[in-house]
Amino acid sequence: MSGLIIFLIVVPLIALLIWRLKSSRSTTIVLPDNFRELLNEHVSYYSKLNNADKLRFEERIKDFLSYIRIHGVNTEITELDKLLVASSAVIPAFGFDWRYYNLTDVLLYANTFNLDDFSVTGKDRNVLGMVGTGAMQRMMILSLPALRQGFANEQSKNNTGIHEFVHLLDKADGDTDGIPEELMHKQYTIPWINYMSEEIENMKEGRSDINIYGATNKAEFFAVASEYFFGAPDRFKENHPELFDMMTRIFHQQPS
Repeated sequence: MSGLIIFLIVVPLIALLIWRLKSSRSTTIVLPDNFRELLNEHVSYYSKLNNADKLRFEERIKDFLSYIRIHGVNTEITELDKLLVASSAVIPAFGFDWRYYNLTDVLLYANTFNLDDFSVTGKDRNVLGMVGTGAMQRMMILSLPALRQGFANEQSKNNTGIHEFVHLLDKADGDTDGIPEELMHKQYTIPWINYMSEEIENMKEGRSDINIYGATNKAEFFAVASEYFFGAPDRFKENHPELFDMMTRIFHQQPS
């Protein structure tokens, strides 16, 4: 009798598990038919990957889109815009297994916005992107034109999408401080801090081609330098070989 009771309990549980697995598979993200053409045309990083890595990149995009919602706020967004957001997330994390557990939604605004009320009109409308805090926790806001512009130039040092997702990687250890402890081995922490401090001084004195906004603090330096590292890696390596070498260790990859 006890065996029958166990059977009656276990079998329905197994059936429920199988049903849930089937249900999860049925919600698999389907990319647009021309997604490879879009990625090759608009995402230079993807276009330079070998075929095996392109397939892996595509799977990472599908995974990202399966758990992150992307909304246009008072603006229409396209399938390409969603691919650009996903690419911004996948590129800095491509060298290791990663899920953005500290993010649920990406909001795309029609223009730049201000920090007070996120308005896209009026004064002080100079913010291109931000990672939310407080009531906006687990959200990211991006200016749609800035997102697109970041991928418009194959050798651009500026990419707002990558910038904000690097902030999320930095934030994974609890502090957005330019020291991504979740990603780097501890023996690299002190050298990395020293490199950042030295380069920030160079920036302040006009002796660096890294965007001066990165001199604001170490968190912004890490994000700005990462834009350069992924957007124009050959130039970054030539102009900043020590930083380039350290960032290949942080991101576990060396972009083409």
